[in-house]
Amino acid sequence: MAVLSHWLLDFLTHRPDLPLWPDATRVGLGLWNSVPATLAMEIGLFVCGILLYVRSTRARDAAGHWTLWALVALLGLIYAGNLLGPPPPDVLAIAWVGHAQWLLVAWGYWIDRHRETV
Repeated sequence: MAVLSHWLLDFLTHRPDLPLWPDATRVGLGLWNSVPATLAMEIGLFVCGILLYVRSTRARDAAGHWTLWALVALLGLIYAGNLLGPPPPDVLAIAWVGHAQWLLVAWGYWIDRHRETV
C-alpha cells in the first residue's frame, strides 16, 4: 500500500516521467510546475497528517504532548528553510542531512511511546 500511495502522489506531482509498466507511455500531471499548487498540496498533506494523528491518539504524559508539538514546529521550520534558504553547498551536506533525518524518525517513535490510541 505504501508503494501504491507513493506512486499515486508522484503521479500528481511529477512531470510525465512515470511509466505504468516497463517501456510504457510515461504519465504525470506536473503539479510541481505550479509553486502555489505544490505548496497547497504539501502543506495540506502535512496538516492532514497532524490532524489524523492528534485525533487518533492522546498524550499519556507531558512528554507525549509537548514533544509532539516541538517536532511539528521543527518540521515546519525545516520546511520553511527549504523554501526560503539557499541550496545546499555540496553533495556532502546533502548526505549528512539525509542521514541526520533518521533522528527525526527516532524522535517520532519516542513521541509515539508517550501517546496512546483513542
